[in-house]
Amino acid sequence: MPGSPADPRSEPLLEVRGLTTTFNTPLGPVAAVDGVDFSVARGEVLGIVGESGCGKSVTSLSVLRLVADPPGRITAGRVLFDGTDLLTLPERRMRKVRGRRIAMIFQEPMTALNPVFSVASQIGESLRLHLGMNRHDAFERTVELLSRVGIPSPRDRAREYPHQLSGGMRQRVMIAMAIACEPDLLFADEPTTALDVTIQAQILALLADLKARTGMGLVLISHDLGVIAEVADRVLVMYAGRVVEEATTERLFALPAHPYTRGLLASLPHARAAGEAGRRLVAIPGAVPSLTELPKGCKFQPRCPDAFDRCDGPEPPLIQIGPGHQARCYLHGGG
Repeated sequence: MPGSPADPRSEPLLEVRGLTTTFNTPLGPVAAVDGVDFSVARGEVLGIVGESGCGKSVTSLSVLRLVADPPGRITAGRVLFDGTDLLTLPERRMRKVRGRRIAMIFQEPMTALNPVFSVASQIGESLRLHLGMNRHDAFERTVELLSRVGIPSPRDRAREYPHQLSGGMRQRVMIAMAIACEPDLLFADEPTTALDVTIQAQILALLADLKARTGMGLVLISHDLGVIAEVADRVLVMYAGRVVEEATTERLFALPAHPYTRGLLASLPHARAAGEAGRRLVAIPGAVPSLTELPKGCKFQPRCPDAFDRCDGPEPPLIQIGPGHQARCYLHGGG
């Protein structure tokens, strides 16, 4: 659970304030991430959830300054990592942070891995660059990492190329690469995609062990609310580039405050009552709006079963509704 005030984990390792990332489109600039605030303490797991297109992945790429410019650009905000604003660092210094102190498991391993270099070359490059290992030691460390993420015959796989591996193995190579230097903070974007449940459990256990041993902070981006419920300390719910709810995991699952969060939880198979096994899953009506055609007022109100007149007015702020719990919804008051 989140650290208590006396716990060193209560001091933020990462503090993001007002982060806004804008993309130029033929219809004009759109904010894929719009005024996002969150923090991550040492040893804490922050889960980020929401439908595709809500801004989860762009948020993580923005923190690492990996958004392609053009068409994207960070237009506002601060990203404080250990007290240093990453948005003000020269690129040369930022490269020393990426991979060594902050790492990322990307959602699409086939596009993130270089097809012309072997697995050992790609993992070893980070070890040589950040830890000063020679080629032999880097290769042996790579074999050890591949074994830890559950890849069979790791010495043979280390010499192979991405196209020779299955999708699940490529995903595990990405995880091995991300944890190679035991970073202080790890962003994991759908880290268990394409993995069977056994390997998924092994990967989550591996990340939990690394967190316990090193005090690493972890930001886990996932569509799988079951995974989030199992491993996250706090949860951030995003919709149309905005944070719509934040709470401890226990409170969010027990007392979801935003209608969007309630819709996500109601869509889970286990959320159906006993005897309703033959009924279809509950779905949130409609779709995430285009960022070029956002509704006025609350961005969720066209899909919301609880919408009322006030929702058409100014967009609601994040409203404090309990200890460490806030939601962007007029059902809970607000100015």
